[in-house]
Amino acid sequence: MRYRDKIVDRATAVVRVADARREGKRIVFTNGCFDLMHVGHVRYLAAARDAGDMLVVAINDDASVRRLKGPERPLVSEDARAEVLAALAAVDLVTTFGEDTPAEVIAALLPDVLVKGADWAPDKVVGREVVEAHGGRVALIPVVEGFSTTALVERLRRHG
Repeated sequence: MRYRDKIVDRATAVVRVADARREGKRIVFTNGCFDLMHVGHVRYLAAARDAGDMLVVAINDDASVRRLKGPERPLVSEDARAEVLAALAAVDLVTTFGEDTPAEVIAALLPDVLVKGADWAPDKVVGREVVEAHGGRVALIPVVEGFSTTALVERLRRHG
């Protein structure tokens, strides 16, 4: 599969996840802005992929990134962020969402494993209840210290 074929709308993601589930694959889901990809993201996604057979990544669209991160973000457009993610071997599917949380995407896909960074408290992970109610689980992956898009942006501002 060409990497651009991994970028799909929500309805197509639902169909591809259902097909993979019928094949007995364990579906892993994570989400985020993934603005200015860095090694922390790459390691996180590789670890997420290790939790199952198919990794679905949902990214915030540009409007939701602006609401969450401020008017100067995203630094990279949603189309470009999706393409970079899709090019990674660890990622099987990329979709976008415009809501402030991924709750609707998670409810539509019902992943077996919902992955977030270990900086999240388990009871604060959006979608946890839905995933656990359907027999899935939440996995928290250690954060790679020293790598953060926000920190990179601040460093660029200071050293301009």
